[in-house]
Amino acid sequence: MAKATRSYHDPLHGAITLHASDPVEALLIRLIDTPAFQRLRRIRQLGPASLTFHGAESSRFTHSLGVLAIARRAFDQLQRRYPVLQPHRATVLCAALLHDIGHGPFSHTAEEIFGLHHEAWTRQIIQQDATIHQILADHSPDLGTAIDQVYSHQHPLPLAWQLISSQLDCDRIDYLLRDSYFTGASYGQLDLDRLLMALEFEPTSGQLVVAHKGLAAIEHYLVVRHFMYAQVYNHAKNISVTWLLEQAFERARILQQQGQLEADAVVQAWLQASHQPLDLDTYLAADDIVIIYHLQRWRHSGDRLLTDLCRRFLDRDLLKTLDVTRVPAEAQTELLTKVRHHLGQQGYQGEIYSTLRPILSRGYTLYQQGIYMHIDNTFVDINGISPLVQTLSQPYERTWLLYPRCIQPWLQAVWQGYSPG
Repeated sequence: MAKATRSYHDPLHGAITLHASDPVEALLIRLIDTPAFQRLRRIRQLGPASLTFHGAESSRFTHSLGVLAIARRAFDQLQRRYPVLQPHRATVLCAALLHDIGHGPFSHTAEEIFGLHHEAWTRQIIQQDATIHQILADHSPDLGTAIDQVYSHQHPLPLAWQLISSQLDCDRIDYLLRDSYFTGASYGQLDLDRLLMALEFEPTSGQLVVAHKGLAAIEHYLVVRHFMYAQVYNHAKNISVTWLLEQAFERARILQQQGQLEADAVVQAWLQASHQPLDLDTYLAADDIVIIYHLQRWRHSGDRLLTDLCRRFLDRDLLKTLDVTRVPAEAQTELLTKVRHHLGQQGYQGEIYSTLRPILSRGYTLYQQGIYMHIDNTFVDINGISPLVQTLSQPYERTWLLYPRCIQPWLQAVWQGYSPG
């Protein structure tokens, strides 16, 4: 006999309990139990960022459950006041649960390495995975289409996709809370209760809006997001790890083309993903375990360069980083040229062991219509109301020079001629 409830004990949200007596929540339980969703247990939420923040070990599985928990709270509190929303509950909650099912190994890092986009794969999995497709169809023949409309922002009820993918959505709220918790970045804490209380529904347009009394909660949320991007997501060590992995897999591609690479069929296909589209089964067969296993194998390959790149990742012997943002672009390029020349004299391939990596933070933007308040029958973007949000809307860029630790004393001496002080 099936259990009446299913509970997931989450460090942020407490017990996330699903009731089998509720048709929508029974549907969610079936989706969670699919192989495609269980695969998310084997994909880290923050990719290789645990090399920077040792506590960053949580998975896309835990994050997806967290997004579901927040979306259920947000939707159900709005539905109690606006019963007209009730028919859309399955669409919103399923879209929340499945929104990251398309992530590949190392999460966003895989997108940079292999040129794939998890949003496109999420839609493809929901449309083509036989198990998921059948579960959704058993609940409602149109549910799969409605979920796809959420992801493409074509759903006739804007609130449905705004809760999942907007400037203020349940996905962002959970990952800010979760990533702050697991990285130990205390400035990432949010007041979730006040944030959800600030959400309103505007029936005429079907839009998700923010109550004017909730402005401070939204400002706090945007400040938190600013600091998390500046101090966690764009941390210099994360940039270094990503570059190292990019170079390792590019070297692996070259060896593959020369017939000198040992890899299973899955990784062989992934290495060619930018030229030969992956089939669904091959995409779903890859996770962090598969990739790290190959990095371990390649560490003992006969290729000196691939061996060293894999060793550096596995042993956390990362490239160092130098913030060169304040010097002109011409000087940055000149410095990189000198670094690569010096590395060549030391026996390194300079273009692999050194680079310039610019990181742009766009701040608060009008992405997906921004965040609106409904004042005097008019939608007003909070950027026009809050001086704080206006400040957070300013983009900023930092540029990092990556280089091996062994040349640090030499580089420090050379840098004196460039540093503005």
